[in-house]
Amino acid sequence: MPVQMELSRIIISDINDQQVIYLKEVDGQRMFPILIGLFEAASIDRRVKHFHSPRPLTHDLVVSVVESLGGELQDVVISELREHTYFAKLRVRREGELIEIDARPSDAIAVAVTCDPQLPIYVAEDVLEDVLGEQS
Repeated sequence: MPVQMELSRIIISDINDQQVIYLKEVDGQRMFPILIGLFEAASIDRRVKHFHSPRPLTHDLVVSVVESLGGELQDVVISELREHTYFAKLRVRREGELIEIDARPSDAIAVAVTCDPQLPIYVAEDVLEDVLGEQS
């Protein structure tokens, strides 16, 4: 069963190519980092700080396209950790059907924080066990 997580921290570095976001368990203590790119980190950071661009940015466009096509963004699930790479699904409900769209976790989380209200973020229990086992 997936565990609900929340974005707890964003670390943006001027000297590193990879940035870091931390997800923390909503009703617990577990937390883990995900390395992401600068563009995605900046997009997430802008949304968290309530900065609105005069023109739609990429993640705004994704939300707008889904809604314009009659879909409702439901949530994000980080579903798998394979060879140190996370896999996520952006889940959309349309005409009663649940559609799962493959996404990088950074893009899925950027979409989640772009939505108003923000989409729930879930992480599969086995992913949490794998990543926390690796950190030990």
